[in-house]
Amino acid sequence: MTISLEYLIGGLLFVVVILAIWNILLDRRISKMLRGGKTQSLEETIRSLERETKSLTAFRSEMEKYLATVEKRLHRSVQGVSTVRFQAFRGIGDGGNQSFASAFVSEKGDGVVISSIYSRDLVGIYAKPVENGVSRFELTQEEKEAVTKARETANA
Repeated sequence: MTISLEYLIGGLLFVVVILAIWNILLDRRISKMLRGGKTQSLEETIRSLERETKSLTAFRSEMEKYLATVEKRLHRSVQGVSTVRFQAFRGIGDGGNQSFASAFVSEKGDGVVISSIYSRDLVGIYAKPVENGVSRFELTQEEKEAVTKARETANA
């Protein structure tokens, strides 16, 4: 079985023609993509993506700074609140549990306790600063309870 030289040359010529056509089509597609055709060129698209990436990087940096500031403010804000009602003057029976102690504390336990002592003839309101769950001023049992409950809700 021998293949004649004419068939071999014809077959190779056919393959060369097919490859040449394929090469021309690929060249046209690549040229169209690089020069832009109806849309942006590849180079313009890459530049646009680079600008958007820089913009997003700047935005991310700004958001990180903003969130750090918010986080600092959040740690100082009131996060735990508790109110304990009690009867200040036992035995009198007038007014019920109208007296109260309310604590407003941050995550660290800093804040204030506001107390109100109620009787028929007198209402007294007191405020005591709280740092890390304790006060420089003596706290009543009800005020201590209010601070403890407020710290529990702040750390929940």
